[in-house]
Order: sequence, then structure tokens, then C-alpha cells
Amino acid sequence: MAEKAVQRETVLSLRETIAQIENRRLPGVLRAAKAADPAGFRRQREEASRNKILPLGVPPLDDVLEGGLPLAGMTEIRNAETRDAGAAAGFVTALAVLCQRRKKEKGHLAPVLWISQALASREAGFPYAPGLKSYGLDIERFLFVSIRTVKDALWVAETALSVPVFAAVVLEIRGNPACLALSESRRLHVRARAGGVPLFLFRQAGEEEASSAFYRLQIKPASAGERPLPDGAMLCGSIGHPAFHVLVEKSRAYASADIFLEWNAHDRRFYPIEQSVASQADGQSENSVDPFSASVGRSSGADSMGRLLAYARAS
Repeated sequence: MAEKAVQRETVLSLRETIAQIENRRLPGVLRAAKAADPAGFRRQREEASRNKILPLGVPPLDDVLEGGLPLAGMTEIRNAETRDAGAAAGFVTALAVLCQRRKKEKGHLAPVLWISQALASREAGFPYAPGLKSYGLDIERFLFVSIRTVKDALWVAETALSVPVFAAVVLEIRGNPACLALSESRRLHVRARAGGVPLFLFRQAGEEEASSAFYRLQIKPASAGERPLPDGAMLCGSIGHPAFHVLVEKSRAYASADIFLEWNAHDRRFYPIEQSVASQADGQSENSVDPFSASVGRSSGADSMGRLLAYARAS
């Protein structure tokens, strides 16, 4: 079944590529006539398309997303292993914050709906309200629904997408369930486009498979930098903003091999991280854990204590 879905998606992709090639090879007169737009309809369509995307402020990622995050349709975000679920959830939450802020700037206080399969919640945990608030989300307009089965979660998602009142809808599932195949993802994508609502399909510990989403991003944790001080210096030994390693798995544009981002909850935006610095930090983090102290009865004695980390005050 999965092989047929992949073959079908490949055929659709080839048809689209052929159509683009044929369009480029039109005779000069026809191409000029096709590009003529005396009434400005083409300009109006471009402006309408710009209103349906949300620039993330990071050029490498915005280029891959053809200008920004789609605000009407489905975007799939996955993590390959359960231990990376926290990083992927943080990335999805940041996108929800940006969508909610855009609605607020337009004068609409729209809520965010998070639909979670019960199995996914048990494996990776539930959203924590104080953490979401410090992350930038308006928790007074945050709705969380825990659903036992994937089929029920799909029904809730389709129903919510038919009511265009949400700033964003998150559908969190675990793995690659058979009831969420290419046909079901296509139906979700169509509902999201018709309702004008961004849908984030958050797939925990899922494999790469055929999907009708505009884009598919794989999220891995990246090494965070140090916490900046008001004077511009860095607090030595501290932990800075959350950092993400983004791999673009599905896109019409050329995807960069690695995109490193950090989320600044105070500014409510992403910032790029230098790839060389992030890669070097990842290499250093492989053996960053301090060794255990020696046993009590050994002649070498106990080692010195490990590093001290600075955390933000809870109150």
C-alpha cells in the first residue's frame, strides 16, 4: 500500500515537472502573450499569495519554503526518534506562536488547537502551561484535546478545519498508522486550504512516507549557545535559547543540507545559527558528560564536581 502511494506521488511530481518544462519552452509570442497582464490580475494573485504565507525571518529556510510558512494547508513536521520529540514539539509550538501573533496583529484573538493521540502524549508528555506561556503562546487561547485513537483524532481535526476560527491546528500522532495514509492526508490538506487554516501534522518517531503536505521538515535538537546578558556578553556555562536542526525532506525548491535555528521567546522569532559553530558544538557534545567520581575506597580519590549551569529564575 505504501509503495503504491509513493509511486502515485512520484507520478504527480513528474507531471508537474513536465508542465513546468513545457511552459518554459513556449514560443516567444505565446510566452509574451501569456505573461501580458494589462488588468493587473497577475499582480493581484501575487499579493493574495503573499498574504497566505508567513515569513520566518531566516533566509535559508524561507527560500526553501518559497517565501514562508503556508497559512492555508498542511505542513508535516516529524522527529525520527522519541528522544527528539521535545525538540520537534518546541519547533511546532514556535510556529503556532508566530501564527497566533499574526492573527493578533490583524485584530483577531484566535486560539490554537492542539489535538494529540493518547499514545503520543504518554510517550512524550503533555504541554505544560507555564512553559508555553514563557515560550510566547497565549495560553488563555490554547486548547488541548487528547484523543484515544487516530481515527477519532482525524475526525476532530477535519471538524476543526471546517470552522476557520483557529490561528493554527496541530495534529500530533505517533509513528505511521495505517489509517493516516496518502488519501487521508490529502483530505486534511484540502480541508486546511479550504478553511484557510495552517495545519501542522506533528509525527512522533515516524518514518518518511508519501504525504500531501506542502512541506515536510525533520527536526533534531541542536546545541544551544550561552545565555546573553543585557550588556551583550555571554554568561559562561549557561544555557541559551532553544536550538533546532532542521532537515527539509519535501520541498519544491532546493533544500539546504542543514539549517540551524534558535527560538528567541522574548522577540517571538527565529534566528539563524552559524552552521560551522553548531556543527562544532554538536561534535563537542558527544562526550560532554563529566566522568563519574571514583569509588570511596580507591586511592585516586574523588574527582572534582562537574560544571555548574545557570538557569532562569522560576519567579
